[in-house]
Formats: sequence, structure tokens, C-alpha cells
Amino acid sequence: MDIVKPDRATRSYTQRLVAAPDVVFPLLCPVREAEWIDGWNPTLVVSSSGVAERDCVFITAASPNDAIWYVTRHEPETGFIEMLKITPGVTACRLTIQLRAAPGGSEAEVTYSHTSLGAQGDSFVASFTDDHYRGLMRDWESRINHYLRTGAALRT
Repeated sequence: MDIVKPDRATRSYTQRLVAAPDVVFPLLCPVREAEWIDGWNPTLVVSSSGVAERDCVFITAASPNDAIWYVTRHEPETGFIEMLKITPGVTACRLTIQLRAAPGGSEAEVTYSHTSLGAQGDSFVASFTDDHYRGLMRDWESRINHYLRTGAALRT
């Protein structure tokens, strides 16, 4: 048995969104994200309802192996979603999003925790800096707010 100390990076960011949590929450979905993320295209979605739900599984293209996502918690009534993202040979990731009402709309506390699964994961975790994460979250925030204001994806 090989037991190693995890090489892990956890980052959180609070987005300011221009709509109420009940409007935003349904957009946190492998199917609905295609409405507001230009180029988002999961290769497979396994879902009883056709959208995000507990035990929904979806696959996205990644390198060197496709990423497998598994929704572990889906709680529209509290604005909370949690999912695991496994990129074999690279990382295991836990993503949580907690929405709450805020003046002018809502806030989304978005936390990613990446754990390395090997040498490629070590490189990924090392590059997952505060500055890198803040840039990703600001881009995501800009895209979803553009969609919430206009009903169209921000094209890049």
C-alpha cells in the first residue's frame, strides 16, 4: 500500500452576481452552462432529469484524460451544490458553490480543492495559485453576469 501526503491547493472566491439565487442556481448545471459559457460542451451527461441533480455525472474533454464530474449534493432550496471532478492520473477535485442573497442580486462562494494524483497533478497544483484562481473566477463572474443581463453568452 502506498500512502502519500497530499499535494493539494484549495482556493475560494466570492462572486457578485446580478440576479437572485433562485435565478442563478439552475445555471450551475452541465447542460445549462452551455447557455453562458462560450464553448462549454460536455461529451456526456448522465441525468434522470436532463439537468443537474444529485448523482448527475458528466464528462468534459481534458488532457491527458477526460474529466469525470459527479454531483454529490444538489440543494436548490439552500443554494448549495457540490461536485467531484476526477481527471485520471492528474487530480481529484472537490468543487462547492454556496449562493446567498445579497444587495443587487446574490453572492456565490466558489471553492475548488485540487489534490494531485501524480507528477502531472503536482504541476497543476503548483500552477493553481491565488492569482490564477482569481483570474478564472473573475472571468466566470463576468460571463454569468453578462448572460444574466443580456440572455446571451459572452463570445470570446
